[in-house]
Amino acid sequence: MGADEKPAAARVVAGPVRKGRRTKLLVRHLRQGEIALIDHLDIDRVSAEELIAARAGAVLNCRRSSGGSYPNLGPQLLVEAGVLLIDLSDDSLFGAVRDGDRLLVWAADVGADGAGSRLAPSRRAQVLREGRETEVLCEGEVLDLARVRAQTDARRREISEALERFAQNTIEHMREERELLAGRIELPRFATDFRDRPTLVVVRGVGHQRDLHALRLFIRDMRPLLVAVDGGADALLEERLRPDMIVGDMDSASTAALRCGAELVVHSYPDGRAPGRHRLDQLGLPFKLVPAPGTSQDLALLIAAEKGARLIVSVGSQFNLVEFLDRNRKGMSSTFLTRLRVGEILVDAKGVSRLYQPRPGLAPLLAVIAAGLIALLAVVWMTPALRDVAELLWVRLGLLLGGG
Repeated sequence: MGADEKPAAARVVAGPVRKGRRTKLLVRHLRQGEIALIDHLDIDRVSAEELIAARAGAVLNCRRSSGGSYPNLGPQLLVEAGVLLIDLSDDSLFGAVRDGDRLLVWAADVGADGAGSRLAPSRRAQVLREGRETEVLCEGEVLDLARVRAQTDARRREISEALERFAQNTIEHMREERELLAGRIELPRFATDFRDRPTLVVVRGVGHQRDLHALRLFIRDMRPLLVAVDGGADALLEERLRPDMIVGDMDSASTAALRCGAELVVHSYPDGRAPGRHRLDQLGLPFKLVPAPGTSQDLALLIAAEKGARLIVSVGSQFNLVEFLDRNRKGMSSTFLTRLRVGEILVDAKGVSRLYQPRPGLAPLLAVIAAGLIALLAVVWMTPALRDVAELLWVRLGLLLGGG
């Protein structure tokens, strides 16, 4: 170690563990300061933002947080937010702990904010059961800021491979799912009437809270239909908006959202699987079953377009190539094709919020009327002739009312 080098400081995080194989479900139960144990290859931006919003004390991932196939933004967001992120060597910790068990995570902190052209040295971390420091449950690699940034830069230089895979997958979908592009999907009759109405399709995704807040005046004035995709229903309820329709596997939506009175549409896959059907049967809720290729988000867009929506505003969904790659799913190619199918009436929420000019509300209108009346009364009071006429009219009005 050189004279100017400093030893890495030890960083310790202690707290109860909360485990979940699906991050989007785990974050609904995660509390401030808890240690999240996840199984998430290539943590995407949305999942990272939800873990940060839940204020996780640390994140233990039994998969590679950045697999190297593309520059996913999730790990960098977590580390920049001060969340201790550790990649474990395997998933044995899932079987070794239960929810609520208190863990102690000991890690070496690099203490550098910059990133060079080469990766920072790998740092190891140990996970112990609190109170039994000699019992090491597992070990993992600390993802510090310098290392994560260096990995992201390296992936950006290799993004051409990810683009090529995405293009190949899109071509496969064009061959295998011609019904999606040709509009041959059979849709049942819905109680929700889309004809000539603007429609919001809400996905719990990147920046959905910000977009919904920006669209408040648009929603107030235009009264669009609100179609939620799975967890998007809870996003609407959080903004005190009730969805008219919920589309999806019904795995991310809460029971309260499913019972809010919205029309429920279960996405059935071409092979006959319909995961959401069993949950709704158990809850005793009526639903429509629609078999279709692609994702639930695709189905929601197609339903709105095929049933005559005048305009579709997409909230929280992917709208550029980087966001499509960040989702890192094969199904994202079908979403890309769906946008080609409904493109002429599809608008991103950000575009609507920038271009829409809201109508004046009732309060400004009443203020203008009140100001006009005050000005009129002032003119009448300051003009003797007009004041005499006003007094005469007031007397005659009193006589008429009294005589009636």
